[in-house]
Amino acid sequence: MLAGALVLLVAVAAVRLTSRTGLPSLLLYLAIGMVLGRDGLGIEFSDVELTQVLGYAALVVILAEGGLGTRWREIRPAIPTAAVLATVGVAISVGVTATAAHYLVGLSWQSALVMGAVLSSTDAAAVFSVLRRVPLPRRLSGVLEAESGFNDAPVVILVVAFSETAHPMEHWYTLLGEMALELAIGLAVGLAVGKLGALALRHVALPASGLYPIAVLALAVLAYAGGALLHGSGFLAVYVAAVVLGNARLPHRPATRGFADAVAWLAQIGLFVLLGLLVDPGDLWNDLGPALVVGGALTLVARPLAVVLCLLPFRRPWREHVLLSWAGLRGAVPIVLAIIPVVADIEDSDRIFSVVFVLVVVFTLAQGPTLPWLAGRLRLGDGEKAVDVDIESAPLDRLRGHLLSVSIPAASRMHGVEVRELRLPPQAAVTLVVRDGTSFVPDPATVLRRGDELLVVTTDEVRDAVERRLIAIGRGGKLAEWLRPHARGGRT
Repeated sequence: MLAGALVLLVAVAAVRLTSRTGLPSLLLYLAIGMVLGRDGLGIEFSDVELTQVLGYAALVVILAEGGLGTRWREIRPAIPTAAVLATVGVAISVGVTATAAHYLVGLSWQSALVMGAVLSSTDAAAVFSVLRRVPLPRRLSGVLEAESGFNDAPVVILVVAFSETAHPMEHWYTLLGEMALELAIGLAVGLAVGKLGALALRHVALPASGLYPIAVLALAVLAYAGGALLHGSGFLAVYVAAVVLGNARLPHRPATRGFADAVAWLAQIGLFVLLGLLVDPGDLWNDLGPALVVGGALTLVARPLAVVLCLLPFRRPWREHVLLSWAGLRGAVPIVLAIIPVVADIEDSDRIFSVVFVLVVVFTLAQGPTLPWLAGRLRLGDGEKAVDVDIESAPLDRLRGHLLSVSIPAASRMHGVEVRELRLPPQAAVTLVVRDGTSFVPDPATVLRRGDELLVVTTDEVRDAVERRLIAIGRGGKLAEWLRPHARGGRT
């Protein structure tokens, strides 16, 4: 317990360090594990099967947190693009990377295909963490979020299939059929669990607010388990269910997202420390050359080619092609997937794991810190992400109402709006304003400021309308409802 607490405290402190330097935190977690390992403090750990099980569990939590934090209105326009990148793009990446691994590194075709599949998944945790620091336009951030959530499913299917079949390309049509079926089952399970879970949480009042985050995370894990038991894609199921739950009008949504974020951080820390314990640092230097060769083919050829070919029908500008090509970040997912061939004991499985490990470390150092710089050079940025107000809803069961906690961010256009100009329905009222640590009851002429926190009491019937109105004012100011119809040719 002492060792675990110290590791967690060091890892938390590392997040602060990485946020200042731009160095990806996952590398520090890996370093912690390697320091604790056999060549450091002497902890012996070599159980690859346990690592695979715990890795899958950690990925489920990480995908659930990513889905809960994904806004459907932002990724909905990007779904077609992301779906093509997560399927056709993965196939292109597997083909190019496997060819490079076979001819340039000398792996057999089976081992090369396994490596190509392992490296074709962009890492959800890495993408989500970078998007928090890089305010990309919604059309781009939506593509990256959806792609990282979707492409784990087909990649896992490919890695398992290539690891279990001696001649995987002889029955490629059967593999495509099985993949389509597994993805369809995973999608159906995710939608069903998400919709039914949201319906239940909206109509069943729990006795404590802390139970809502636990229930939501349990539903996400249920989606994964249900999809896997039905021989579908559990990873797609958990991501879809989390997106549905994260965009439903559930009580205590910010608290739920905060809880999921904390659990996801814990999963990332534990996973990377565990992977650091598993690896032997002395063997990594021997695979540095092959890792650079395969990583160069993946990053400079496979990913750009996949992006260009997949985005041709969507007519996106070249600047977006460049950014999406460089933003194919790798992280924990490829390393965890590289354990599958080790467990299956295929040819060169240990070498595949070492090459993937080194590749992830080297190219994470190259891509993660430079992505914000590249976005700036390409003049791709979006300040609108800092505009939306944060709204937390707490049900008042016996009063058939809701208490909304509203936070006004710095860039919100609600700044300078008077309370009366919010024009909330008669069944809703702003009852309290917290400003600079001081609370007061506002009057209709009170001017709202950035950084204010509001308490809004509303009845069940108008809660959704109140939330929509507050979000609209945060984006468009006091004239939001007039400007929108005018833009569509309505009233002026």
